[in-house]
Amino acid sequence: MSGETGPGLRERKKRLTYRAISDAAIALFLERGFDAVSVAEVAAAADVSKPTLFRYFPAKEDLALHRFADHEDEAARVVAARPAGVAPLEALRRHFLDGLARRDPVTGLNDEPGVLAFHRLLYGTPSLVARLYAYQGRSERALAEALGEAGASGLAARLAAGQIVAVQRILAEENWRRIEAGERAEKVAQDAVAAAELAFAQLHTGLT
Repeated sequence: MSGETGPGLRERKKRLTYRAISDAAIALFLERGFDAVSVAEVAAAADVSKPTLFRYFPAKEDLALHRFADHEDEAARVVAARPAGVAPLEALRRHFLDGLARRDPVTGLNDEPGVLAFHRLLYGTPSLVARLYAYQGRSERALAEALGEAGASGLAARLAAGQIVAVQRILAEENWRRIEAGERAEKVAQDAVAAAELAFAQLHTGLT
């Protein structure tokens, strides 16, 4: 019995520690700004040592961006898990529209105060923006691999993945820009859906 529960318990503890460290970091970053907070201060706030912190987060920027890390291979997973007979691009279109309907923060269509504060921190910190692009690069590579497994050739898969990831980023940034300017998510939602439909239709035309 211990053999069955041990690894699961260890994994849960790791996830709790991971989340506790990042939550402590983000709270400090939101309060004082990313550049004004040291890694040592984050470790102290999370009640862990610096070596422990770096085992979970190799770079300071990762403390703020773990939420995006969870989505790093999301597009690839959507393609891999799509129902039989559904094209990869259609599966991604449905997934993005579902995210808009759920007000997933990754789509930019979320006006909760905590989400807005986090986005201001992210887009207002150059080193975080740079790190985010690195995450998106890995997302592109994972999606290209999934598209390759779905039948696309190597270069075609890479080109398609780059376009898809770029479109999703632009859509999310536009939604966030409007909400940051003072519009409510409910007001932006209809336009966000129309923009997503247009973007994926253009992708379909070009990629087909």
